Amino acid sequence: MKALCWYSKEDVRVENVPDPKIINSDDAIIKITSTAICGSDLHLYDALVPTLAPGDILGHEFMGEVVETGKDVKNLKTGDRVIVPFVIACGQCWFCKKGLWSVCDNSNPNAWMVDKMYGYSGAGLFGFGHYAGGFAGGQAEYARVPFADFGPLVIPDHLPDDKVLFLTDIFPTGYMAAENCDIEPGDVIAVWGCGPVGQFAIKSAYMLGAERVIAIDRVPERLKMAQEEGKAEVLNYEEVNVVEALREMTGGRGPDACIDAVGMEAHGVNPDAIYDKVKQSLRLETDRAVALREMIQACRKAGTISVPGVYAMVIDKFPFGSAFDKGLNFKMGQTHVQRYTKKLLDRIEKGDIDPSFVITHHLKLEEAPKGYRKFRDKKDNCIKIVLKPGE
Repeated sequence: MKALCWYSKEDVRVENVPDPKIINSDDAIIKITSTAICGSDLHLYDALVPTLAPGDILGHEFMGEVVETGKDVKNLKTGDRVIVPFVIACGQCWFCKKGLWSVCDNSNPNAWMVDKMYGYSGAGLFGFGHYAGGFAGGQAEYARVPFADFGPLVIPDHLPDDKVLFLTDIFPTGYMAAENCDIEPGDVIAVWGCGPVGQFAIKSAYMLGAERVIAIDRVPERLKMAQEEGKAEVLNYEEVNVVEALREMTGGRGPDACIDAVGMEAHGVNPDAIYDKVKQSLRLETDRAVALREMIQACRKAGTISVPGVYAMVIDKFPFGSAFDKGLNFKMGQTHVQRYTKKLLDRIEKGDIDPSFVITHHLKLEEAPKGYRKFRDKKDNCIKIVLKPGE
């Protein structure tokens, strides 16, 4: 089969690789009809995520048709059309039974790597390096899906791929980010980053009852989408002092909650942004926390900081004293995707939202290397790329 393989920083290639096979009795094999390039993939493209090996298959947002199942798979059959959550979960451990799917105890065979760094390991993830289990990703023609009874969701035939593909990651991620804000009537939510996750966080904040959403970015097409599709008020951080602007827009109090939809590669115009970029390039710091520091400063007292953006490990000059003194609440982590897929599919079927609004480009799988460059460099008004294997 053809698959997008990582080799080194900014070096990804579509190559012929062996087809996946059933390994365990609860596996399924999926023929992929749609997959996507995610902002998290860019951390791998830029070689900021450890434990990638040359030839690893990338991609964690994918869907398709079941073509084979292991003998113990009960909930899927050949021919089913499914979306596949990027989080791999066993469905049986203490955490899965609590609905905490992204910290599954059993799905990461390389948990020992993460235990050394973080103390405990989260779940296995598709296409995200060997620290997350070394599972082949979905930017390919086929994929093996472990624990197939506890991840894939069967999709009705009348819904096209573009409407449901993002149930695999960015729609639940944006929704959980908004849910973590504990939104009450009248709340003002500020969202840093108007990429795909940020766009869904904006939509979800309104779904959950926010009165106002203020979106922060610098890219004109992203700000335009947030304003026109998301109905958000927008701030360009290259043109205004964001903290001062938010204070003024909220009558001096600050937003009730702030969402970090940026993560470890944040940009900024302040001296700390230059400091972070230099230290990250020298591997003296893993994460650029410009947006996160700004949120801690801007959020109202006793407010909430919600972090769906991916961070790797170490942040310098983190203003923890400010967060403590203001009594801020932090909620973060990989998305418990399986908790939200059925609920959000119902929203799509009712017409509450059409997630395809974020798609700006469709490309063939063979064009994926070009797509990574376009997406990373924000060329051609690119916000979200869907890849179509087999076309």
